[in-house]
Amino acid sequence: MLVLSRAQTETLLNLDALIDALAPAMADLSAGRACVPDRIAVSVPEHAGTLLAMPGYVPSAGVLMTKLVSVYPHNADGALPTHQAVIVVFDPAVGQPVALLDGTAITAIRTGACSALSARLLARPDARVLAGLGTGVQARSHARAMCRVRPIRQIRVAGRNYAKASKLAAELSGELEADVHAVGTYREALAGADIACATTNATEPVVRRSWLAPGVHVTSVVYGGREIDAATVRDALVCVESRRAALAPYPAGSRDLLEPIRDGVITPDHVHTELGELVTGVKPGRRSAEQITLYKSVGVAVQDATAAALVIAAAREQSVGQLIDP
Repeated sequence: MLVLSRAQTETLLNLDALIDALAPAMADLSAGRACVPDRIAVSVPEHAGTLLAMPGYVPSAGVLMTKLVSVYPHNADGALPTHQAVIVVFDPAVGQPVALLDGTAITAIRTGACSALSARLLARPDARVLAGLGTGVQARSHARAMCRVRPIRQIRVAGRNYAKASKLAAELSGELEADVHAVGTYREALAGADIACATTNATEPVVRRSWLAPGVHVTSVVYGGREIDAATVRDALVCVESRRAALAPYPAGSRDLLEPIRDGVITPDHVHTELGELVTGVKPGRRSAEQITLYKSVGVAVQDATAAALVIAAAREQSVGQLIDP
């Protein structure tokens, strides 16, 4: 069995290759070629935590795997990530475990990469101003990934803590070819933005319809929380990874969609498309420069499997990692 640390996993996972590879993987999911059962969740209510099991099989990538991921929102106030994970990969031909990978890095990188894929498919080609809502791991991942698919020239960072927003802006300024600065409010970050990436642990919406410019592409990746107000969901062309996953009963599904459905603001049919349907052209994307588009992510195992396949291939090619007897 090949064992890879977090640092090795981060180094081996090529972001551009991952964004490209996610397109056929999401197409496989929408076409029913990939097998991704519903996630299993165990709640730890005294700590507001959840442990999830996410198995998946992607034949086109030759990957059979499962991810175990803990989600502890209160970690946002400390040193540990809110999402921590391990991934075990099996040989699909004989079922033998072949690799153990750090899943925390993969979760962070693949989430931003799939949001970037959504922007490639839905954001206006000339999108230059990015609003980054949040100051954690996913805020970093999304800023890096979005700059790969659109000509981002300005990034506005906003969060609950202005000092953290300023620190993140300084960090990103050193690595991205964009003017990155912190702002005091989510509303200020969103004003006139072409792309908005909500990466918070919010329980109340941080994206509100009245704050959005025409034509903005919004991405939201909160799990279990609420980032997008009902008016934005109502007015947007809505895209998800999987209708089944996004509309599953809470806590597996998305509150950003389930609550507007519960309240009669939209119906389940308002979910216009899956990413894979955009990739293959089964469903159309943006219809005008003024249309608001929304990609609502809950995370699916196909994304982890795609990333794991790239990491393992790179590790074998570069002779990286430790081999142990399983």
